[in-house]
Formats: sequence, structure tokens, C-alpha cells
Amino acid sequence: MKIYNLKRVQFLPITLAEAWEFFSTPKNLSKITPEHMGFKIVYMSGGEKTYAGQIIRYKVSILPGIKADWMTEITHVQEPSYFVDEQRFGPYALWHHQHSFKEVPGGVEMTDEVNYAIPLGILGRLANWLFVEREVNRIFDYRYQVLANYFDRPAVRKSA
Repeated sequence: MKIYNLKRVQFLPITLAEAWEFFSTPKNLSKITPEHMGFKIVYMSGGEKTYAGQIIRYKVSILPGIKADWMTEITHVQEPSYFVDEQRFGPYALWHHQHSFKEVPGGVEMTDEVNYAIPLGILGRLANWLFVEREVNRIFDYRYQVLANYFDRPAVRKSA
């Protein structure tokens, strides 16, 4: 199975507490997900805040007109430094997404690191080359822009 990696680092001119408050609230995912994906939370265990063991189920469009069920588990939480969500069921063979937050002068450095794999062997590799990798990058480009606008101050993007 071929594993792909995406890592993004973004400076946000907010406090660590503000960053944790926003990103550890699963309902805020819809604010930072492209509209064309039709992202909708259909179930969330526990309360409104992220915790280890939390299960979140979504509906999401993976291709125009094709909706998929996606279930993730929050597997690790170290407030206010990081949390990890992992796919338990969904469109990927593997999805491991670590969200990290580090206080830096003037704000927070937020890092998204995603490791993912596509099912179907060689067909999955072809799909990744044709459109999946591009779409995953588009999603995180969109998030970057939305977050820069949402927190209403210029942000600096670095690809790592």
C-alpha cells in the first residue's frame, strides 16, 4: 500500500487558547471545508469538544454526485498542543491526520500533517495521481484561505 503525505504549516495571529477552542470543536469543520464537498456531521459521540475516543460520522461528496459515509475517531488529545483523527470507515484505505498547535511570537503556528492511502492497489495509485492528491491539496488550500480570512489578519503559509 502506497502512503501519501501532506504537511501544511500556517501562522495564525491568535492565542493558543483561541486556536484550541476553534479547532477542538468538531462542528467548526464545516466552516473550513469546501462547500462543493457537501460536508455534514451526522453523528458525534460525547459533547461538543474533542476528546480521545470520540467518534464522528460525516456525509461527504468525494466526486460530483457521489456521497460517501466517513467515520473518524479522535485517537489522541494533548490539550492544547495536538489531537489526531483517524478514519475508521470511509473512502481511504488509511487516513491519519494530526493537528498541532505551537505558541510562537504574535500567535500560533498550526500544523496539519496527513498520511493517507487509497484503496484498490494500482487503480488507487492512478486515482491519486489523476485527482485525489490534487483534491486533498485543494481542501487544505481552501482551509488556509478561510482561516486567514476568519481570523481576519494576514497569515503566512509554508509547505513543508
